[in-house]
Amino acid sequence: MSMNGIDISSWQKGIDLAAVPCEFVVIKATEGTSYVNPHCDPAFTQAKSLGKKLGVYHFAGGNNADDEAEHFVENVKGYVKEAILVLDWEITAATNSVDWVKQWLDRVHQLTGVKPFVYMSNSVVNGHDWSSVADAGYRLWNAYYYAFGVQMGYNPDAPLPKRMGAWKAPTLYQYTSEGRLDGYNGNLDLDVFYGNAADWDRYAGRDGRPEPEPEPKPEPVPQPEQMIAYRIRYGDTLSGIAKRYGTSTAVLAQLNGIQNPNRIYAGQVIRVPVRTAGSGQEAYYVVRPGDTLSGIASRFGTTYQRLVQLNGIRNPNLIYVGQRLRVR
Repeated sequence: MSMNGIDISSWQKGIDLAAVPCEFVVIKATEGTSYVNPHCDPAFTQAKSLGKKLGVYHFAGGNNADDEAEHFVENVKGYVKEAILVLDWEITAATNSVDWVKQWLDRVHQLTGVKPFVYMSNSVVNGHDWSSVADAGYRLWNAYYYAFGVQMGYNPDAPLPKRMGAWKAPTLYQYTSEGRLDGYNGNLDLDVFYGNAADWDRYAGRDGRPEPEPEPKPEPVPQPEQMIAYRIRYGDTLSGIAKRYGTSTAVLAQLNGIQNPNRIYAGQVIRVPVRTAGSGQEAYYVVRPGDTLSGIASRFGTTYQRLVQLNGIRNPNLIYVGQRLRVR
């Protein structure tokens, strides 16, 4: 029992939700203590008219938690009891992460009577002891890209990460930022909600319905190796690439549909498996159009400062398409 959906921000302004297949939409509403997404209300209104389930989220800025909670509630008060409420926490270096998040969630709950979700990357989920948040009944929206570098459609059975900290399982799961769906010419975040439409309404607090009891989820299974996109350079051989990444020529040929391993060409982009974080294995990423160093860092659960250090980058605002960056 699950539902497929997307999450959007001003980056997807003008998206036609009548043309994009989705059962739910979670929309960025606010950030910090002053920003309001001007494209939130049009998207919300259209999605509501189409009968889609709705959510709105606040992107944490790291200011006073109560001030940010009140800014969010003031600007989504027309959506309360219609949409699930979410805190997007991506401040990886904060030492007070747990206290800040708990304070924000508690304040929003106090003001609205609705318990918000919290969105975090899986590395952040496992980087702190979130027991006080999980034990208070705040649900997890986990972000983990199990096949990074691979475009895909919906996969409601996307494999879960091995560990999810204080939570046994997420209620929402964002499993790719490279989703491709009919009706939109670009990448989308794809998500699965573990429940049905009635469950969604209960989490949103519609009609005063109590939240559903969490359903037991299957134990996370061992994950396949994470994938990166590698752009072949002059002088590369498939066997040399395989040796560099601790895999085999046969695996690379099979993953990329290469019939003759001796025939590859410069500029060709292939999928290469790498070991997950914590294994001690180096991993690399090839910069794509629209990438930023901070965005790449977020995807790999690190910081742009660490990428600067690993790659000897003098200006973090200057990276170029095709550049190969070490990310671990």
